[in-house]
Amino acid sequence: MRVVDLTHTIWEGMSVYPGTDPPKLRIANTLEEHGFIETMLNIVSHTGTHMDTPGHLLENRIMLDDVDASFFVTKALVIDASDLKEGQQIPMEYVNRVRDKADKVDTLLFRTDWDRFWSDEKKYFGEYPVIDQEIVQYVIDSKKKSVGFDVMGIDPMADDKLIRHKKLFNAMDIMIIENLTKLEKCGTDIFLFAALPLKYKNSDGAPIRAVGILDVI
Repeated sequence: MRVVDLTHTIWEGMSVYPGTDPPKLRIANTLEEHGFIETMLNIVSHTGTHMDTPGHLLENRIMLDDVDASFFVTKALVIDASDLKEGQQIPMEYVNRVRDKADKVDTLLFRTDWDRFWSDEKKYFGEYPVIDQEIVQYVIDSKKKSVGFDVMGIDPMADDKLIRHKKLFNAMDIMIIENLTKLEKCGTDIFLFAALPLKYKNSDGAPIRAVGILDVI
């Protein structure tokens, strides 16, 4: 068994969505004064590698704390779209290349290698590749549990209506995972994927520790 960490580290100088408050990590207790270390974390729920739930955008829909933990451990497949350029859409052809495997999994993860720009906010929050509407419909028709990306969102930065988010959330109880990293380490076969969110009351979204568990399926 091999475990691959697909999660960006949260720290005060990290990239955040434009206009979002950056995380603050304050030492609350020290070894010298209190005999133990504790850190006060102040973070927005959609900071870093995180998960969106339908309740993030729609009324009276599930939140993360409504969902059994088993929902967050799935069979997954990485769709390699790392050859695409800035502003291009990922076409259904990329899924069709591995359709026999894609049909068998609960989670599709789209690799663009855009995570290499994580420290360059202007580039990272620019015109990254996004999936086209045919893939969105395939995700709905095949009843996936989650879909994930190594970019900041499923929708383009310019789309303030969040069309892809809302199409998926209106159709089903699906989780959208954003800001993944190192998807290239997961290979081309089906693997076990765990994306466990922080559990808090009425959680519209939460940072996750996303990992690929390889060589067990």
